[in-house]
This record gives sequence, structure tokens and C-alpha cells, in this order.
Amino acid sequence: MTLNVGVIGVGMIGQDHIRRLTHVLSGARVAAVTDVDLARARTVADDLPGAVLHDSGQELIADPGVDAVVVTSWGPTHEEYVLGCIAAGKQVFCEKPLATTEAACTRIVDAEVAAGRRLVMVGFMRRYDPQYRAMKQVVTSGEIGLPLLMHAAHRNPSVPPHYTSDMIINDSTVHDIDVARWMFDDEIAAITVLKPRVSSKAAAGFNDPLLVLLEMASGVVVDVEAMVNAGFGYDIRGEVVCEDGTVELSESAGALVKTAGRVSGRVPANWQERFVRAFDTEFQAWIDAVTAGGTTGPSAWDGYAATVSCETALAALHSGERVPAVLRERPDLYKEGAR
Repeated sequence: MTLNVGVIGVGMIGQDHIRRLTHVLSGARVAAVTDVDLARARTVADDLPGAVLHDSGQELIADPGVDAVVVTSWGPTHEEYVLGCIAAGKQVFCEKPLATTEAACTRIVDAEVAAGRRLVMVGFMRRYDPQYRAMKQVVTSGEIGLPLLMHAAHRNPSVPPHYTSDMIINDSTVHDIDVARWMFDDEIAAITVLKPRVSSKAAAGFNDPLLVLLEMASGVVVDVEAMVNAGFGYDIRGEVVCEDGTVELSESAGALVKTAGRVSGRVPANWQERFVRAFDTEFQAWIDAVTAGGTTGPSAWDGYAATVSCETALAALHSGERVPAVLRERPDLYKEGAR
């Protein structure tokens, strides 16, 4: 069986996922596309044999020739399209964020609970990265004892002019927030954001870097260094400190060469290079699960919890205070073992 996928949003990441679905993975084809820029969507559709161009996301969702939907449009539009997929009973892969506000995420969770089954997967691809998975296996096994701390860093070489301090939280640190929840199977209880000395590379009024402190409900503390003008490359770090040892991500790129008294290695240029395998693995898992009649991976609850945590972190950033993270009660649909 070939899964006929409709893609809403054909910007940079949408086109990358179309390439992945068309040329890299098995079991799926892009059957329909749409975008707020219909001219761009038409250009993309022209390169996809048999793909239908739709005037709107809702029209695409209603297309009987579309089995499942990928949402890669602008964040504030996600709620409308995800709710549309739930109403149509179609599985949907939604790039992060699930939605941009707690209220919007709550409406999605409520709709999915009312539907009685999981239909939503959220694109937190780090859960599919081989290095992060190896780290989690060690932590979960208990072989190095109880986890106490996690150190993380998210360093971008640069960001476009429209990028703001708030986006360091919503667009960058959100991945570390999801990793922390997943790594420890735990929720975030409170967040503090510290403002170190500002980089000279940052625009006026821009707080870069930030140090985000996540207090997990279990007592584990996660510190995240978020820096988006690092210059030298896209550098992702992670280390979990346990009672009997530590486990950390290996260097972010390929081989580390030691010769003639020097050490050298490559740092990835961007997020596509660093996480290409994670994106491929993530999407293949979704295709396989949907084809089998279900879904997998990060749920609407995970998307909700990440957005609540981001809103909490923004409150901490602007107030300078430690801010508790308050979640609603987790519905049974999203408890362990539920599908």
C-alpha cells in the first residue's frame, strides 16, 4: 500500500519533507500540495507526478485522494489545519509547534480526546536522532544510576534579521524542552531564564545568549545554553549527569582527527545537516504507523506541554523570576500504553 500524503505549506521545510517523501523514504507519495503562496505551490506540484494543487488547506484535507496530511505552514495556522484533520479522521504530522498558544493546543487535545484515538504526531525530530536515542537508552536502563542533572547547548551560527529574543525560546529552546521531558519521562515544574553578557554579534536589544533552567518534577535540573549568533557552526550539546557516571552526545559531526599535537573535526553548518538522519527516521516511522492504521511518536499532549513550557519560559525571560509551569491533567488517551 502506498500512503497518499497531502502537504500544507511548501516553504523551505515543506519542500525538504516533500523531497524526503518522494526520493528517500518508502511507502508514501505526495498526492496533493497547497500553500498561502499558490504560485510557489504550483511550481512544486508541477514537479510531482500526479500531485493535485489545492487552493486551501481545508480543501486539501477534504480531498478523498489524500490519506494523511503533513502540516508545515506558518505556526499560527497549525491549529486550524490540525483540527481539520481530526474532524476528517485523518492522521496528521504537524511540524512544531503544535500550535502557538496554550489555548490553541488545549482545543486540539480536547478534539483528539473527543475523537477517541490519536491522530496527531508532532515533529520533535531529536527523539529520532541516533545520539539522543543512545543517551536515553543509557539513562533509562539505570546502568549509571539515578539522573541528577542535564547540561545542554543549542548554538546556531546565525539567524535572520527578523529573529527575536522570544524566538530563542519558541524556535530553538523548544527542542531542548521536549528532549528534557522525553529523556526523563517527566514534566517540567518550573523555569528560570538568566541573561548572560550579550554577544557583540547580537542586534541591539537582543538578549543572546540565554541560559534556561528547567526544573523537572522529579528534581532533575536541566540547564540549556541557547545561543543563536555563534558564528562557527550549528553546535548541539547534551550531557546527563547520574549518580554513577555521565552520558553525553558525541561531537556533533563525523570523525575527530588527532594529529601533530592538534585536534580537528567538522561542525555542521545548519540543522538540516546535523539532523538529516533524524528527520528521515521520524518520517519513516510515521508512514509505517499510519499505513498500519495508527500513529506514533510525540503526541498532541507533547505539543501542548512544549507550548506551555515555552510560554512559561517567556514569562520567566520577561520577569526575571522563577515561574512555575502549570499543566492540565493529562488525559487517559496520552498515558503510557495508550494509543
